[in-house]
Amino acid sequence: MTDTRGTAAGRRRHRVREEALADSMRIARRLLVEKGPGAVTVRAVAREMGLTAPGLYRYYAGHRELVQALVSHLYDELAAALAAAREEQPAGRPGRRLREVCRELRRWALAHPREFALLFAKPVADADTAPGAPAHDPSWRFGAVILDLMVQLWRRGTIEAPTDLDPAWTAQLEEVREHLAGEPVPLEVIYVFVSCWARLYGAVAVEAFGHLDFALSDPEPLFEHTIGEVLTSLGAPAD
Repeated sequence: MTDTRGTAAGRRRHRVREEALADSMRIARRLLVEKGPGAVTVRAVAREMGLTAPGLYRYYAGHRELVQALVSHLYDELAAALAAAREEQPAGRPGRRLREVCRELRRWALAHPREFALLFAKPVADADTAPGAPAHDPSWRFGAVILDLMVQLWRRGTIEAPTDLDPAWTAQLEEVREHLAGEPVPLEVIYVFVSCWARLYGAVAVEAFGHLDFALSDPEPLFEHTIGEVLTSLGAPAD
């Protein structure tokens, strides 16, 4: 008879670890929402879990690893929300899909302002998504939901890209093209993608961070107008 005690013990350890990681993310997120990013520390999370700080080091090497795990978790949640919004629209209508994805980004940001700020305002240095950081790939999984739809619109051949792109942009835009899985998208078109993202993000962030309160009690019409402009730039104004 095969001795399965080691396998059973291994499964038990794995389950305990997964439960501890999930619990730590739940607590870290609550601290972020209730007290701000500065409250997300190894000591604070450990205390809420009934552990000492060294006890939590079994799961996270330090503050950076804890924050990176939280950022990754939030990017994955946001990417899933955007993907769900995308799937509510027909697969053959990338413009309609992108419109709903943009709307879902705004909804998520307004419902989760502290989480949105951690991801996009980077209030603590350890929340970075630079190449090599654990949160780098999750941030691109989020970005891919939007970028893939832009690529689908490019394939239609209706995007009007600039013909006199400054050579200083080339190296920077090449980094974006590396994430397109071999799609031969011209750098001039990638410039349009980045410009559209900047306008979309700006419209979401200015509302989520409360910077339109001085002028607008309902910024949604302005946001919808911005989406229309973005889709026009991508060659899908009436999709």
